[in-house]
Amino acid sequence: MRPIRKAGDALFLRLEGWFNRTFGNHLNPFYHLGSLTFFFFWVVLVSGIYVFIFFETRVDHAFNSVEYMTHDQWWLAGIMRSLHRYASDAAVITIFLHMFREFFRDRYRGVRWFSWITGVPTLWLVVLLGISGYWLVWDMLAQYIAVVTAEMIDWLPITLGSMALNFIGDQVSDRFFTLMAFLHLLGFPVALVFLLWTHVSRISHIDFNPPKVLAWGSMVALLVLSLVKPAVSHGPADLSLAPTVLQLDWFYLNIYPVSDILGPAWAWGIPTGVTFFLMMLPWMPRKKPEPIAEVDLDYCNGCGQCGVDCPYGAVTMQPRSDGRKFLLEPTVSASLCTSCGICMGACTSSNPYRQSKGRLLTGIEMPHYSAEALRKEVTDKIAALSGKDRILVVGCDFAADPMPLETSEVAVVRLPCTAMLPPSFLDFSIRKGIDGVLVTGCRDGDCYFRFGNHITLDRISGLREPRLFGRTDQERIDVFWAAQQESSQLTDRLAEFRQRLDKIKDKPKSPKNRKEA
Repeated sequence: MRPIRKAGDALFLRLEGWFNRTFGNHLNPFYHLGSLTFFFFWVVLVSGIYVFIFFETRVDHAFNSVEYMTHDQWWLAGIMRSLHRYASDAAVITIFLHMFREFFRDRYRGVRWFSWITGVPTLWLVVLLGISGYWLVWDMLAQYIAVVTAEMIDWLPITLGSMALNFIGDQVSDRFFTLMAFLHLLGFPVALVFLLWTHVSRISHIDFNPPKVLAWGSMVALLVLSLVKPAVSHGPADLSLAPTVLQLDWFYLNIYPVSDILGPAWAWGIPTGVTFFLMMLPWMPRKKPEPIAEVDLDYCNGCGQCGVDCPYGAVTMQPRSDGRKFLLEPTVSASLCTSCGICMGACTSSNPYRQSKGRLLTGIEMPHYSAEALRKEVTDKIAALSGKDRILVVGCDFAADPMPLETSEVAVVRLPCTAMLPPSFLDFSIRKGIDGVLVTGCRDGDCYFRFGNHITLDRISGLREPRLFGRTDQERIDVFWAAQQESSQLTDRLAEFRQRLDKIKDKPKSPKNRKEA
């Protein structure tokens, strides 16, 4: 499984690099696949409501009402019908891209299994929604779908009679047709909304809307497609005739040729097998459990910043239990914690200048890489440096590997996530004698832990607690985001940073601490 993931990840990183150069990181659609899917569902909903105004849910009127919309009122209802069709297709594309991307990035195992397995059934509902929509048009394609679907259902041992008999002669009733309309208009959408809510229920800070420019761009693309190639129907359904030439929508109707050629057993077996395989993926193999964040109430003031910064809602604030004056204390959920360490970076007591019982003890930290261990590693590596330009590089495990940069003049510290580094450590490193600190991590907008690079930048810029000390010389701090395939860019950035440091080498490291410098 690992070679497949690595190959797919490399492909996605390359594609996303091209899109970054074209659209910029903020508007790269690969970084907004989930919110784009929600946007397309909104387009499907609004266009569907408008189309329903004109649609008649009777067998002998359904086709003509759709034809009226398509040809007589093509300038609005026809466009709405096309938008309904193409936005549905676009949603399928973004869903599959989102799923593949999470798999290749290995963001589907461990505590993330819940989001994965609750996402898989949405595929069934989306496909059923599309099939029932095609059915309602009641043209030759709908007739083909109805007959083959009936044969597939008859194959299952769940019906007393034959559903296919409903499509012999003129036996399709308005009641049956109304049932299909109910499923398409209410039954499947309600179930889909419930599943999507479940899918995102364990994730915090969800952004349901893509950037406005990306949303408008997608909307314009759908409108252009609707005008250039409007959705049209086949001929009216006639159960006395067999459909001959059909234009299938392969996003939704790909299983029907399988049923035609191989039979209903394969038509059920293939999607069922694929679904079972996808549901089992988080345990093939199972991700090794990682230590979760630990709270030490003796050093916690209940500020709640760890809970605010946690990208997965693993840290929640509860009433204080130790009798101290603070109102709240953090509680860590083992089933949600991804061991990113961002909470440790958010803790105001994770300050390297602090000393308690001979150690640096904090309110919340990672047991396998504590603030004390981080301070010791930084201190030891700085002490071992020599040369004229001594630089500390702090990188993360899921971005461009900074280890090849390590020399006698460059120390490298790697963390699970860059946001695990409290900003006070930047000031601490410079005051320990470092000429500059280069912080690097995942590409902007593509953090392995969702918001790590944004949080890091906000803290350094003073937009988020805990802020970088005002006394810290920010000219000696550089931030550069780079993916695993961009090691050469990271090397170039370090060279540029070194040149900038050369220009300020005679400048005191902190204006407010000129004497100490």
